[in-house]
Amino acid sequence: MLLTECPRDAMQGLTHFIPTADKIRYLNALLQVGFDTLDFGSFVSPKAVPQMQDTADVLAGLDLSTTQTKLLAIVANQRGAEQAVGYEAIRYVGFPLSVSETFQQRNTNKSIQEALVDVAAIHALCQQADKELVVYLSMGFGNPYGDLYSPELVIDFTSRLADLGIRHIVPSDTVGTATPETITLLFDSLADAFPLYSFGAHLHALPGEAPAKVRAAVRAGVKRLDGAIGGLGGCPMAADTLTGNLPTEEIVATLGTLGIETGLDMAAFSRAIQLSRDIM
Repeated sequence: MLLTECPRDAMQGLTHFIPTADKIRYLNALLQVGFDTLDFGSFVSPKAVPQMQDTADVLAGLDLSTTQTKLLAIVANQRGAEQAVGYEAIRYVGFPLSVSETFQQRNTNKSIQEALVDVAAIHALCQQADKELVVYLSMGFGNPYGDLYSPELVIDFTSRLADLGIRHIVPSDTVGTATPETITLLFDSLADAFPLYSFGAHLHALPGEAPAKVRAAVRAGVKRLDGAIGGLGGCPMAADTLTGNLPTEEIVATLGTLGIETGLDMAAFSRAIQLSRDIM
């Protein structure tokens, strides 16, 4: 199982600004744990997400000399993507494409059709810069707005992305709507429709819900899971009450009960957990 640790998602909704030096210290600790990918920051409007206004400065302070972990930065438009692809250290550029029209407007101030135009342009930018685009299908398990939803809708969006040549597609449970049953249903449906694709999962959960959601994703063949130490975070554009990320500690423990390896350095993981508590 490939794990993506998401300190960006954990930090972005916090009301107090975490000093740049503390972010660098924490991210450098995470880089020693052995995660496949680190969702470390975002190139978005500082007015919209003030916590991420120092992403470029944070990146300059990261020590990548002794890690195999790849860096991922989130963007919300072409301008942000142009910034992100300019940094050699960044491997992945992530873009949130919502299957809910309401949330696309809330998150990026654009319609789904406008966002799809951005996706095509960002994909082209990534190809030119030898980066890889990761598209998160936000509200991928339902939404609180009453917008239409079905697994078939997610399959339709995935088909559009596949037609563009995009390979990294991650259905995302932005507000914790998913249940183990709907997780299994969606990923089984995607596996049937796209047998050559390997899907990731970005899930959110209330306390106590994570192990069942992890087991459901594993049963459905998910090969990559996103989490955040302590279960912090969530999208500040989604709701007034945030539902946190899957706690990475619980992901690792649950995978352990299933006999699934993560390749993490557990001593470094323990140090990062303590640092998270100190800084967050």
